[in-house]
Amino acid sequence: MSGIAEPFSEGSSLAHRLDPRGKIVVAALFATLIAVAQSLAAVLGGLTLAVLWLFLAWLPWRQVLGKLLAVNSFIFFLWLVLPFSYPGDPLFTVGPLTATKQGIWFSALITLKSNAIIIGLIALIATVPVVTLGQSLHSLKLPPKLCHLLLFTYRYLYVFEEEYQRLRTAMKMRGFRPRTNMHTYRAFAYLAAMLLVRSADRAERVFQAMLCRGFRGVFYSLRTFSWQRRDGVFLAGSLLALAAILLTEWRLPRLV
Repeated sequence: MSGIAEPFSEGSSLAHRLDPRGKIVVAALFATLIAVAQSLAAVLGGLTLAVLWLFLAWLPWRQVLGKLLAVNSFIFFLWLVLPFSYPGDPLFTVGPLTATKQGIWFSALITLKSNAIIIGLIALIATVPVVTLGQSLHSLKLPPKLCHLLLFTYRYLYVFEEEYQRLRTAMKMRGFRPRTNMHTYRAFAYLAAMLLVRSADRAERVFQAMLCRGFRGVFYSLRTFSWQRRDGVFLAGSLLALAAILLTEWRLPRLV
């Protein structure tokens, strides 16, 4: 294994065959629009559009549901707090806590937004290999250093995780057992410091190796992007759908 797992990047569906540059543009516009939307119709429209994209990607439903379950497990804690802390009209009480109508609506708004954005990103961005994603961002004229940072993070995050596991194994071999005491806190602090030191040393050695191989700040790739008719149809249809969602947001009253 040499990198982060990409369970959705391999496939032959229409979403996988689309030009990644168009998908990146649409995904960025979609996430921004849904994040700022306040009307229920606009948010539901965005959720419907995201589900349609997901059908185009034809991804394994169990894995998709697993990702959504992980996201909604965090949103669950939001439901435990926000309805009882958001000011508004009282709706019901649970002991000393009073839930408000506005708090529940706002929690529902965040839940719908989060799921719509996650589904949209899974369908459009997760279907692009990380290396191709970095090349696409560079092709879209994003700062080269940002693209390099993405590629290096993808390549070496697993290396650092492997180094962490090696250090943890060494601690266990020396009889370390984590407990709630100062010795445990001190040991984990040493572990974090050693990981940073080894990571910096590894980064320096990798950089020197790249310079020895002629690296001059540019990654060259044999892959070329080809914009086809289906990419234009997808981009035009998606932009029209986003325009309809934006028009809905302007015309209809806010959710809360």
